[in-house]
Amino acid sequence: MALHFLVESVPDGDRVELTGAEAHHAAVVRRVRPGEEVTVGDGRGVWLTGLVEEAASGRVAIRIDARVDVAAPSPRLVLVQALAKGDRDELAVQAATELGVDEIVPWQAARSISRWSAEKAAKGVARWGTIVREAAKQAHRAWVPTVSAPVTTAQLAARAGARLLVLEPTASLPLSALTLEHEDTRDLVLVVGPEGGIAPEEIAALTDAGGEAVRLGATVLRTSTAGPAALALLNARLGRW
Repeated sequence: MALHFLVESVPDGDRVELTGAEAHHAAVVRRVRPGEEVTVGDGRGVWLTGLVEEAASGRVAIRIDARVDVAAPSPRLVLVQALAKGDRDELAVQAATELGVDEIVPWQAARSISRWSAEKAAKGVARWGTIVREAAKQAHRAWVPTVSAPVTTAQLAARAGARLLVLEPTASLPLSALTLEHEDTRDLVLVVGPEGGIAPEEIAALTDAGGEAVRLGATVLRTSTAGPAALALLNARLGRW
C-alpha cells in the first residue's frame, strides 16, 4: 500500500509539495524516492494519488494523477474520553482514530485522577491532536478527527442534536442490541469513564438529559479499551466494516 501524507491545503494544479516536518518524515524517515506512488490528503475528504518527482528533507514534490473527494461519514462517531492517569487516555485516542472515530472530546469526569488546568488543557488538546494526526495517517483516513475542548459533565449533558451512549458495565441494554435507524443521522456519542468508572450522579445527569446507558459485555474493560471496542462494534452495525 502506498505511503500516505497530509497537507494543510490542496493546490488547484497537478502538483503538490510536502514541506517542513512532513517532507522530512517522507524523505528521511519513510525514505520515499522519485517514481514511488504515494497518497496525499488534507484531512477533510480530499484524497490524491500521485508519483514522487523530487525527494529532499525539506521538500517533496508529487505529480497528482488522480483525485477523489470522500464524503464525510454519517452518522458521525464521537468519543467522549474521560481523562485518565498515565497514557491510558492517549492509548484510547490513538486506537479510536484508527477505528474510525470522527471527533474526540476530553472529559474532566468526577473520578478522573488526571486534572487539566487551563494551561494544561491547551497542551493536552494539542498533544491529543498530534496523536490523532499521526494515527489518521497510519490508518490512511481521508478525514482526520477533530479534538474538541475539554467538557464538564454539565456541558456534555447539554450537547444538542446527538445520541448519548453512556458505557456502563451494569447497564441492562447491550450496545450490540441498540436500535439504529438508517434515517437517524444524529451523532453517536460514546461516553467512556475514567479508571474508577462513571460516578452515579454523572450517570443520572446524562440519562436525565436523554442519554442511554449501554454495556459492552459481561466483563469490565479498561478506559483505554472500552471506547475502541464500542467503535468497532458500531462500525459493524453501521455496515462500515
